[in-house]
Amino acid sequence: MRFGILTGGGDCPGLNPAIRAVVQRAARFGHDSVGFLDGWKGVRDDRSRPLDGAAVHGLVGRGGTILGSSRTNPFAKEEDAARVLATLAAHGIDALVAIGGDDTLGAARELSRRGGKVVGVPKTMDNDVAGTDWTFGYQSAVAVAVDALERLRDTADSHHRAIVLEVMGRHAGWVALGTGLAGGADATLVPEEPFDEEALLEKVRRAVAERGYALVVASEGIDLGTRRGAAGGKDEFGHELLREREVGAELAHRIEAQTGVESRSAQIGHIQRGGPPILFDRLLATRLGVGAVDLALARRFGQVAVLRGAAIVGIPFDEALGAPKTVTPDWLDLLHTFDA
Repeated sequence: MRFGILTGGGDCPGLNPAIRAVVQRAARFGHDSVGFLDGWKGVRDDRSRPLDGAAVHGLVGRGGTILGSSRTNPFAKEEDAARVLATLAAHGIDALVAIGGDDTLGAARELSRRGGKVVGVPKTMDNDVAGTDWTFGYQSAVAVAVDALERLRDTADSHHRAIVLEVMGRHAGWVALGTGLAGGADATLVPEEPFDEEALLEKVRRAVAERGYALVVASEGIDLGTRRGAAGGKDEFGHELLREREVGAELAHRIEAQTGVESRSAQIGHIQRGGPPILFDRLLATRLGVGAVDLALARRFGQVAVLRGAAIVGIPFDEALGAPKTVTPDWLDLLHTFDA
């Protein structure tokens, strides 16, 4: 068989280990691999590179993706869909491994419906893909955010301030939840709960009274009722670009205005996406890449390799692309044990 590989959507730690795993698992059974550049754009525009053991050597600890990525929707136009099928046929691809989040996997599902032989690997630092316990990239991103929060604690303590750390996650609060829990935030705001401004202000006042400073973690997708700046437009899959909402800055402004506590905000943005994957993400990405190859070799096309408990299993695209996985009540209960 000849394997094609692509990485789509936002980059995150673990993509390179997943690429390495696909290439080396395929090679173990005598199959070769081709990498398409910049996600679905590379398949649409026929841009690729060969991948062998030498090409993926050392990738297990490297961040980003050697194949590049994009948020290209290859099925937005029917002529683009035809180009995708033509590219795969021209390269003699027997199995395409699509590594990405909901949008990338959604395009893979559409390809499968059109007869393409494709399997998926779920990734996103947002941890919001349905059907899998964890996605790689999440734990590395949270580790970076927790490090930032701990550094902000020092300056908040020194200057007796309230500091708001804004983290990524879109409309799922997993990154904020993990950061707030592991970093000991005084308040953590996630999209899954209605914004309660009075409760936030009370937590800030109490923290400042007890120790002289307060730390707040806010997910970029929370609804404050108003927005700073422009919405930022939409990507090719119709998702709002959140980079200009500046919810952290807005929260800091409200906290200072209503409590009198000097307040600042920090938005670490894409810093969360870069850097080497931590141990958990290296192992998970490796296992999922191997699992995707095994699905293809078993002719189980139209499936996604996911983590269920301790096992890597295959599930249909429709199951993996159910409603986005958001923070559940049990996690919220745990969170509020520590910031109530």
